[in-house]
Amino acid sequence: MRLGIVVTKVGLNDGQGRVNREIAAEALRQGHEVLLFSEEVDEEMAQRPGVKPVVSPPPSWLPSRMLRDQAFALRAYRQVKRPENRCDALLTNGFTTWAHSDVNAVHFVHDSWWNSAWHPWRVKRDARSFYALTYSRLNVQLEKDAFRRSRRLVAISERVKQELLHIGVPEERICTILNGVDAEEFHPGPPERARFGLPEGVKIALFAGDLRSPRKNLDTLLQAAVHVPDLHVAVAGREGGTPYPGLALKLGIAERVHFLGFQKAMPVLMRSVDILAFPSRYEPCGLVLLEAMASGLPVITARSTGGADFITPDVGIVLEDSEDVAGLAAAIQSVLADAGRYAAMSHHAAEAAKRHSWQAMAGQYIDLLREAAEQRRLEHA
Repeated sequence: MRLGIVVTKVGLNDGQGRVNREIAAEALRQGHEVLLFSEEVDEEMAQRPGVKPVVSPPPSWLPSRMLRDQAFALRAYRQVKRPENRCDALLTNGFTTWAHSDVNAVHFVHDSWWNSAWHPWRVKRDARSFYALTYSRLNVQLEKDAFRRSRRLVAISERVKQELLHIGVPEERICTILNGVDAEEFHPGPPERARFGLPEGVKIALFAGDLRSPRKNLDTLLQAAVHVPDLHVAVAGREGGTPYPGLALKLGIAERVHFLGFQKAMPVLMRSVDILAFPSRYEPCGLVLLEAMASGLPVITARSTGGADFITPDVGIVLEDSEDVAGLAAAIQSVLADAGRYAAMSHHAAEAAKRHSWQAMAGQYIDLLREAAEQRRLEHA
């Protein structure tokens, strides 16, 4: 079977890119050929036998992601339609092409983010939030059109499934496949704090995410850290141009907040901290939750985070309100102050993550694509 995947990036250090990389890897393992229609494919995957990268880097002169997305969608459409790129089944990811697809993996629903109280346009009216308004409103319609052009939709969490139902997608066209994690890559082990310039002998909460978006909610974690004496916070994400270093200084905790920038060594970093604190205001499915669990970290998150449904009381704490500063502080303290409870959570988290392997996840996608290829064959017989 010849499978096509349309996604902007295929690689290890990107949530959506990692999911599609693992689908491609499983397809190759099963003996299928894979065409990757992408802006960027990591070198190791691009060189595998059976892979045909159809890479179209974005034009450097386009000034925004919004315009680059449109250019990629058009280029991907043209490439998919070429006779030499014929596929038996095509997987897309949200709005990534104007072509019809057999399976569309839905990682984000812009309609839900647009209607969130924490969308930048509702928080602050300036040039940046106006761009976010334009980007979101455009993508709301583009996604709905892409969903109509797809035979089946895959929701990456129960939250995403409910969001798809809310915008009118028939339930019979939706299936849910949770993201996976590599328990050999992410696992408990000895810390390497010196590698990241982190202090020894203190408790450290990890926050990881795109700091340019207010939906990740680092500000609530920093406010909570004020009320947890001696707690340090390690922040993985580019902080340049964000308000958070200034906020940490204003709160009087700058010496306890460590901005580490973008991190490729996330498995090692997770083994070097004590808990994951991720109270995201809107998250379709936080891959970081599974990675933290596999690393043996108790997880503290919020109900607004997709994936919170698999955070059970024996592996972490789910807050009902992402803005609950006092509740977040109390949750962090309750986990770190009880050594027995902490050890039990750490053990159960690592064991629970093993049930969410990349291979099991990818196999479900391959099954859907195989069914689609057979349906195509019967329609054209």
